[in-house]
Amino acid sequence: MAEETHNSLDGHADVVVQARDIGVLHQHLHGVVAPERPVPFQLPPALAHFENRRAEQERIARAAESHAGDGSPLVVTLSGIGGIGKTALGFHVARRLSRGYPDGVLYVDLDDLRRDGVVEVADAVAELLTGLGVTSEWLERPFAGRSKQYWSLTRDKRLIVIVDNARYAAEAEPLLPASAGSLAIVTSHGALHDFDGALPVEVPVNPLVAEDAARLLAHIVDDHRLPAEPDATAALVHGCGGLPAALKVAGQWVRKYRRRSLSRLVGELAAELREKGIPMVEAVWDAAYAGLGEEAARLYRLLSLHPAPVVTAPAAAALLGAGERRAEDALEELESAGLLENRTEGCRMHDLLRGHADRRAREADPGGTERAAARRALIRWYRRQAARADLMAAGPRMTLAEPPEAVDEVPDIEFSTKAEALRWLESQRLALYGCVRLAFDSGLYEDAWALCEPLWTHFLDHPHYADVLDAFATGVAAADRLEHLPAMIRLRCQLARPLWEQRRYDEAAAHLRQALSASESLGASEQERKLRASAVEFSGLLKLAREDLAGATADFEASLRIHTAIGNAYGVLLQTHLLGRTALRQGDVGRAVALLEEAHRMAREQERERMTARTGFELGRALRCAGRAAEAAALAHAALESARERGSTTDEVRVLEELAGLADERGAAAEADGHRALARLLTERAGGLADGAQSS
Repeated sequence: MAEETHNSLDGHADVVVQARDIGVLHQHLHGVVAPERPVPFQLPPALAHFENRRAEQERIARAAESHAGDGSPLVVTLSGIGGIGKTALGFHVARRLSRGYPDGVLYVDLDDLRRDGVVEVADAVAELLTGLGVTSEWLERPFAGRSKQYWSLTRDKRLIVIVDNARYAAEAEPLLPASAGSLAIVTSHGALHDFDGALPVEVPVNPLVAEDAARLLAHIVDDHRLPAEPDATAALVHGCGGLPAALKVAGQWVRKYRRRSLSRLVGELAAELREKGIPMVEAVWDAAYAGLGEEAARLYRLLSLHPAPVVTAPAAAALLGAGERRAEDALEELESAGLLENRTEGCRMHDLLRGHADRRAREADPGGTERAAARRALIRWYRRQAARADLMAAGPRMTLAEPPEAVDEVPDIEFSTKAEALRWLESQRLALYGCVRLAFDSGLYEDAWALCEPLWTHFLDHPHYADVLDAFATGVAAADRLEHLPAMIRLRCQLARPLWEQRRYDEAAAHLRQALSASESLGASEQERKLRASAVEFSGLLKLAREDLAGATADFEASLRIHTAIGNAYGVLLQTHLLGRTALRQGDVGRAVALLEEAHRMAREQERERMTARTGFELGRALRCAGRAAEAAALAHAALESARERGSTTDEVRVLEELAGLADERGAAAEADGHRALARLLTERAGGLADGAQSS
């Protein structure tokens, strides 16, 4: 029979699979090579019109050619006032030089990540890592860990990295690639004098000279009046101060009023300047604003309230208190007037224009009545959508706030799947986190802490630590203002987790002590007792993180008693699982097996797919330690199947490493090598660090 099934293979094969009846498939991988990642090219399409900047371009090109590569990348800083065209120049240079940097072009805008003037650099590093192919579940959590990932993935590469809108060198330096063959282009409003490493090549970006500005205006607007009225054209160009952004708005304004003479238009701008005593660029924006319809003008004023750089049509509808179609029309009009930039994810308002919109809002609404109503509607709308997304993504769970009623005329976002809900939370995270602060500053304290509840689900998948720490600290303060005891407890527990994950253990412990103390004042209702059990569980998790295994066990047992008393089956399951994990870390294998067998049984009975896989995996680890390798292998294979169905590569890698250990114990070295090779392949594909570079 053996001779009948003998196969002879010629040539080379990476994976050989031989089976009669295929049940569980074991792949033996030899020499696995990760598929080539796509080269990042994070540049927008080239501008239709880009004028001059020849001297700046040549200076950067010469610096790139002569860079010695002494261990540090070439750093070029482009500095100048807002609207001068620094970003456009950076993109143009990167596109021109990209052939010399075959590993790609990365881009990060620090203003997108700025809160109260401060950038959380860890999030900026995360954006660059995402561009390099690192998925969110493989991002290291501490800043130091993300830096190691970034250095590891950029070492020996030839990349261009564009860092837009830096205010200090300290914001840009952690984003420099770790290779001498790379180029970093950093834009800022002012010169950056505080670089610690090699001095950058400083390239000031000045206003366009009149000739270049006139040529750019002629490209923006092909209008017979420009050559026909050269003096008026010169006056218009002069009034724009050589700012490409202002020239763009002026050109769109000229296109809009095609029946008026250019001299009249310039005269109107000049009158505006005299009456208001503001720079000519402000006058250009005022003129564009004055030409808006009533609804578009009102939306423009109210957009200064939106807490994120990019606004979507539904959020604009919430500000307007109007239907989405009317909001879309208003946004389109603002875009046509040059007052908004169209982005894939929505419409973006430049910071300078945001200030202009705010001045117009205060002028039109000196009492603030219109702005207050719009602010309340926007916060309520975001809070409602976030709660709905959370329910879809996480399912029913313990929450303390009821979602608000729908905003009149403003539609809800439709979430048909968990994935859609999670994607929406991530796409709107800047607005959601910003709304927490906006609500608190507006005295809307219930909205402030209630918004934190759905942000907990988002945080578990996307650990943006600066955002979540600020939001949950604000939520704690809001709950304190209202003396809402359950929220005071819940928010302190949730604030503790990102603190201890950042190794700020003492701060986390202080919040949990307050939460536990406050929980003694809770009543005897099922919800209140469940909240008390949750606080005790958080205390145990902190102790587990600090290797206080005896203390963690005591807390999990106390939480288990409460859940048992109130008949909360899921709480009993979770605490049993945590106790089993802790027992295994303590070396009490027999107790770990008993607890995890019970947790695994409960998870199956409650039809909780994820917990079934998690408890099964932990049970398999315990059985392996108990010498019951065959049972352990079956559970590991089941966990592997679940991880693949859920698309969780982190879980898949953990299971593969466990299977490799089981194979080693059987003496199946080739099988163990195959599991480890696949684990390495998945890790590399997801952007994980090599063994030894991981942060603990």
